[in-house]
Amino acid sequence: MQKILPFLLLIFLISCKEENKSKPPNSASSPKGDTLQVEFAKGFSAVDYGTHKILKVSNPFPESDKTYTYLLTRSGEKPPKDIDYDERVNIPIEKIVVTSTTHIPSLESLEVENTLVGFPDLDYISSPKTRQRIEEDKIADLDQNENINLEVLLSLQPDAVIGFSMKENNKVYSNISNAGTPVIFNGDWNEENPMGKAEWIKFFGVMYDKEAEAEKHFETIKENYESAKALISQEVEEKPTVLSGAMYQDVWYLPGGKSWMAQFIADAGGNYLYKNTDETGSLSLSFESVFDKARDAEIWIAPSGFTSFEQMKEDSKHYTEFEAFKNKQLYGYTATKGETGGVLYFELAPNRPDLVLKDLIKIFHPELLADYENTFFKALE
Repeated sequence: MQKILPFLLLIFLISCKEENKSKPPNSASSPKGDTLQVEFAKGFSAVDYGTHKILKVSNPFPESDKTYTYLLTRSGEKPPKDIDYDERVNIPIEKIVVTSTTHIPSLESLEVENTLVGFPDLDYISSPKTRQRIEEDKIADLDQNENINLEVLLSLQPDAVIGFSMKENNKVYSNISNAGTPVIFNGDWNEENPMGKAEWIKFFGVMYDKEAEAEKHFETIKENYESAKALISQEVEEKPTVLSGAMYQDVWYLPGGKSWMAQFIADAGGNYLYKNTDETGSLSLSFESVFDKARDAEIWIAPSGFTSFEQMKEDSKHYTEFEAFKNKQLYGYTATKGETGGVLYFELAPNRPDLVLKDLIKIFHPELLADYENTFFKALE
């Protein structure tokens, strides 16, 4: 995620308008509909009933115990009156505000990026296509995600705001909703499976009546991923040992054994030294613990935001004691940036797991992808 750098999570006016929108979700009275096929993602589902669609989002924030129900209706159609929902949205969407750069690639893949009218802190966006629209003043800057400029947002009159938040009780989104603009939460970043993150393009497909296009795009990514993964199962006998992460204030943060990065490493033919841990997020360990276990690791990936060996040495001389450091086998993802400094990995990687996988295969087993040029992971300078 573009706005969450390693170890630094950014925790994300109009008087309240009394509306009875947040009822317990229940659409049992609706007729049988066409259920969207979702293979890997666990955080959303959708059913098309003809006169309307029901989009449900679960687990959009950590420890969330609520499923949000969104009623999507087209102009001129009348859905049943007894449907309970949290927000109602007119589709296909003509104007949208998104709040995470991970949403940008989905809009571009569906060729609806022209509907994007606002985003918090435009400098984070890396995509050349969307940056061109920013240069043409077609996308408004809404300030910071945790302090969205409500006046500017309302002046844009978006059909919906796609919300990204680290917590359930978000005053900013409550104000937006109470002012009459629907907020739909997106939890793509909460998915643990790499393909699950990418499958959220179908979430956007539902709102633009582009389910078929979203399915086609996702299937292409899936086929690319499986083809790359097959190279490992067919050709690889020895797997290099792999370390990840770095220290922040004397604590070493690194991916847990059930995290999406651990899955990438396994699929790319790497032997991640912390693969047997149960955490789906990050581990927090002491330097001594990591050094004892991983000092001889052959390859070190994603060492926080470092882009050079000199930076790492200046930050902590302890890093120089690892074999991967001595052998110049360090690879990071923060060197590839957009023209205003946004890190491309945070924006595009969740949507293109096939490219992440190929990057890691190129690092772990370069002979398998001799002509491939890495997209995200590059050797440190």
